[in-house]
Amino acid sequence: MQPGAAPARAYPDGMSTIRNPVGPLPRAVYWRRRLLLLLGLVAVVVVIVLIVVRPGSGGEGAATAPTPSSSPSATGSATPGAVDATTPCATSAIRLTPVTDATSYAEGVNPMVSMLIENTGATPCTYDVGTGAQEYLITSGSDRIWSSKDCQSSPTSSPMVLQPGDPLATTPFAWDRTRSATDTCGGDRPAVTAGGASYHLEVHLGDAVSSDTVQFVLE
Repeated sequence: MQPGAAPARAYPDGMSTIRNPVGPLPRAVYWRRRLLLLLGLVAVVVVIVLIVVRPGSGGEGAATAPTPSSSPSATGSATPGAVDATTPCATSAIRLTPVTDATSYAEGVNPMVSMLIENTGATPCTYDVGTGAQEYLITSGSDRIWSSKDCQSSPTSSPMVLQPGDPLATTPFAWDRTRSATDTCGGDRPAVTAGGASYHLEVHLGDAVSSDTVQFVLE
């Protein structure tokens, strides 16, 4: 050691370390230098990461916002040359089928009647299928027995798009086995003959009429 030189501080490993800086200056100076160097290294790493990741870029793997799906249309998609679904159905394109829930009814059992409505055309079209357009007519031979129109209340209009070859069924309801007329709405109606008597159901929808009737028997 040189004469007059300050004695060096001894450390177990004999070297300057991060925890034990060695040198002629105060330890606080070395700590500040090491801190500045560490912060610089962190800044370099952050810059490199930002360059590689490139947040907000539209490259592969970037998330994209989903586009809202379109709601299905009740009338379907239009195709070139196709008739618009709001086009009224021709009466000749409407096929009506009368429906009963049985062919024979025991005493006290009321027939349930309804109809099937089918568009026999090649394209969708609109037709009024509301209760105001429906008529259920029951006959026996040439005798008009009962009609749903005789004392109908609160008829409704319900234009609906009919798809080709896709029959629509109306809601069944009970016939009470009575005769009807427009002048019998406020009182009791006479019961029809049973005991094996045969009846026919015919259905109407606007100007369309079922081409056939369905037969049933009242016991």
